Amino acid sequence: MDDTYRLLIVVGILAVQYFFSTRNNVYWGSVIPVAYIVFLIWMFVTSRIESNLGFILYLLFGLLFLIAEWSAGRKSLSQKRKKELDKIKTHDLK
Repeated sequence: MDDTYRLLIVVGILAVQYFFSTRNNVYWGSVIPVAYIVFLIWMFVTSRIESNLGFILYLLFGLLFLIAEWSAGRKSLSQKRKKELDKIKTHDLK
């Protein structure tokens, strides 16, 4: 059951990251990656992550997923804006 909760937490964090990334201000998408970096540094300093290699891998893979969600969110926002502009242009032509 412990693994299920961890998976749900990760999915929830990625969903929040996607939501933040679709906001108008691009900086909202940096909130969770910065918090993730701070959390990992805290875990490494307090010896909860004992290996340097483990710390680097957690950092790289975590940031990879967070940046992928950020990119998908920005792309979705861009497409949404383009659709709205297209609607405005079609109404102007009528």
